[in-house]
Amino acid sequence: MPPACLLPVKVIPNAPRTAVAGWLGDALKVRVQAPPVEGRANAALCAGLAERLGLPGAAVSVARGATASRKLVHIAGLDLATVRQRLAAAENP
Repeated sequence: MPPACLLPVKVIPNAPRTAVAGWLGDALKVRVQAPPVEGRANAALCAGLAERLGLPGAAVSVARGATASRKLVHIAGLDLATVRQRLAAAENP
């Protein structure tokens, strides 16, 4: 079975640009440029995380909290330790 994980995320919509803003406890804080309308913020979140983690877009999806600011994101292809490593490496190149 390929690795996968669930990542808690706090989303801040309507930001000037889409970017990872650090950690809020165990949750990853992500600002997205898209508004929270018709799933646009969720789509921007998934696309941004997939790009940041070097995964195809379909590998990242919202598992829970589609209409809430706190979400649980499913990431296929990576375990949680690898996700944290890649996010840290992207912050400190």
